[in-house]
Amino acid sequence: MTIWSGGKRDPKPFIPEREALSLRLMIDSFELHAQLAADCIEVGRLHLSKVLLTNDSTYPWLILVPERPGLTEFYELDPMDRYRLSDEIVIASDVLRNLYSPDKMNVAALGNQVPQLHVHVIARKKTDPAWPGPIWGKVPVAPYKAKDLERRLADLRSAFAGP
Repeated sequence: MTIWSGGKRDPKPFIPEREALSLRLMIDSFELHAQLAADCIEVGRLHLSKVLLTNDSTYPWLILVPERPGLTEFYELDPMDRYRLSDEIVIASDVLRNLYSPDKMNVAALGNQVPQLHVHVIARKKTDPAWPGPIWGKVPVAPYKAKDLERRLADLRSAFAGP
């Protein structure tokens, strides 16, 4: 089950009562790593993760950050959250695939520079400047221009919210 908070069509989340209090406590104590906050723009939220857009217009590039404090590795998530994060990776991949028709979807959780658990979901095209290699350090970051960022965020939020 996914919830979405990021636009006009915010569906009401269905969270079992027994889970609601512990979930609220975890989210309330969660803090986004400063580097992610500096490099990204919030798109919205899924059930487990904050959805961020990397401020680099070279690639359609989302980052999912599970809102659980103190985690650095995927295996540290409890079993239900591991399932949820996997589901959210599929959702983010589908959104990027439907919007940008990539040749390949890259999904990675590295954490070498930002220790907070986060997952990169990147839509790649054979024509992008780093193809077929990794994107990191290949070309300088190209931050979005204001109008392009506004349009990209609107497209993403609409796609996540669904029909």
